[in-house]
Amino acid sequence: MLKEENLPDQSTEQKQNSLFFKNMPRHQYEKRQIKPDEVYHSLEVAKLVNYIMIDGKKSVAQKIVYSVFERIKKEGRDPLVVLAEAIKNVAPNFEVRPRRLGGASYLVPIEVRRERKLFLALNWIIEAAKNRSNKEYKTFIDKLYQELIDATGNQGQAVAKRAQTEKLAEANKAFAHLRW
Repeated sequence: MLKEENLPDQSTEQKQNSLFFKNMPRHQYEKRQIKPDEVYHSLEVAKLVNYIMIDGKKSVAQKIVYSVFERIKKEGRDPLVVLAEAIKNVAPNFEVRPRRLGGASYLVPIEVRRERKLFLALNWIIEAAKNRSNKEYKTFIDKLYQELIDATGNQGQAVAKRAQTEKLAEANKAFAHLRW
């Protein structure tokens, strides 16, 4: 690592700039494109599998998701429609972000981007499924199935989380002018 005094014939400002930019990335971050899943050809299903996956065991996550979808099919409903409806009911429109201004932190409501809506909705559904009782639902497949059905019917813990998030954003609407 170069020390400041070893830099060749540079002004103080140039030395500071060169040290500052040393740890910054050289290229713009490029977002990865996720391929749709092989069975349903849906990006949402692929993301759901990826979010359920633990320790890189994708085949286990796929078995869980496809088992839940088979169960929905047996009920006579289209699994992609059920998933889309659940995501629509759980995805928040607004959330709050803390902004620091003059020594105080304000919770500023901001509109949620489409990609983040999908991320939040799927993660809240998975978390709500994980938090369900083991006495009542023996396997994660049962828990995820029930949470998807509840979310489709505008019920369940994930929908409550959305309501809580949007209520907090509504309560802090007075700080909306601090958005930047």
